[in-house]
Amino acid sequence: MAETLKLPRPFAQQQQFLKAKTRYVAYGGARGGGKSEAVRMKATLLCMNYAGIKVLILRKTFPELRENHISIMQLKLAGVAVYRDHDKSLTFPNGSRIKFGYCDSDADLSQYQGQEYDVVFMDEATHFTEHQFTVIDTSIRGANDFPKRFYLTCNPGGVGHAWVKRLFIDREYRGKENPDNYTFIRSTVYDNKPLLKKDPGYLDSLESLTGDLRRAWLEGDWDLCAGQFFAEFRREIHVCEPFEIPSWWRKYRAIDYGLDMAACLWMAVSDNGEIYVYHEFCEKNLIISEAAKYILEAEDLNCITYAPPDMWGRLQERGKTRAEIFHESGLSLTRAGNDRVQGWAVVREYLKPLSSPDGEGQTARLQIFSDCTELIRCLPLLVTDTKKMGDCLTQPHEITHITDALRYGLVSRLSSSKEPENKNFLQKHKEKILKSLGGKKRIIR
Repeated sequence: MAETLKLPRPFAQQQQFLKAKTRYVAYGGARGGGKSEAVRMKATLLCMNYAGIKVLILRKTFPELRENHISIMQLKLAGVAVYRDHDKSLTFPNGSRIKFGYCDSDADLSQYQGQEYDVVFMDEATHFTEHQFTVIDTSIRGANDFPKRFYLTCNPGGVGHAWVKRLFIDREYRGKENPDNYTFIRSTVYDNKPLLKKDPGYLDSLESLTGDLRRAWLEGDWDLCAGQFFAEFRREIHVCEPFEIPSWWRKYRAIDYGLDMAACLWMAVSDNGEIYVYHEFCEKNLIISEAAKYILEAEDLNCITYAPPDMWGRLQERGKTRAEIFHESGLSLTRAGNDRVQGWAVVREYLKPLSSPDGEGQTARLQIFSDCTELIRCLPLLVTDTKKMGDCLTQPHEITHITDALRYGLVSRLSSSKEPENKNFLQKHKEKILKSLGGKKRIIR
């Protein structure tokens, strides 16, 4: 076998990627930035410089993996490394090995449990959920002196847009995440001079794009999300500061429950029919009785609580439905409609921008209190399902539970509130009425 290999000359951004030494390195940000070529160069150089190193190159699906990496590397490394189709790997004379893998769903994660890699490349990382990223990260380990690295390539948009943006663009870290471990190297098609020289038509196709797609794919604008389901969502239109809800406004709840996330929204209907989301609850790993307890303690309110139909499906292990267990825990549920396409259409109607009553600016029939931070964060992160018109993807689950609760709430919306004729009497005796109810402290405004 040949001992040397001629690789393409990397341009400036690719050189930064090749030299980066932090635990997590993300590269890209726009289409045409030379991401896949950078992955192939880095993986090859690592294997040739470190004997016995184990490398994993990961894509969402196997066809993508084959077209973007396996076929190309198999051809370029002929005589340098041996490709074995039975385990999808390239082995170098010094014992280093590149494994090609895919992860189309969480079910595919099982093939990486118990495996050890020194380096992982997650190509098009925004196609993966944060859970998938976290699980794969645990495979990077080993009792050796090899560098332990996680390299990611990415463009704005996709199911993983939020977590990639949080870690590498916004640099917002949680728990034990160390900011010093994360590096982002931005590269666009304008930086990729070799591509511009060989295929100037590709630049023309990107520059011909308009609107949000142009900003995401050509300019690499992470404040946009290509494929964003609710592109009409705007903080300045749909988010308002908290205020005291008038006593005559009708209130109700909407929930979506899973062991991975329990979500509840409190809503109020104004006398003009606007829906105000004025309180939220999101918590992971709660059993039903615990979720019910938290929801009931959040507000001393006797109101209707809407939930999806699957709450009435029996649990084999207990012979009861989730709705029955909620009821036994003190929280009675009312079935909400669960047609996803129709439900999202209703949400879109409430998000539709309208002229403000004063004629200045815009408003909408859905208003969210600014301290409902999870709903505000998750709603614009929903991604369009390209296989089902009018629907969004059901992953990642960490953003879909609270948005599904919003859908159930708006589909089951109550009629407009009516200001009572005896409002002055009620307001005058409000404190006396609350005292007669036991003087319980109320969170709700």
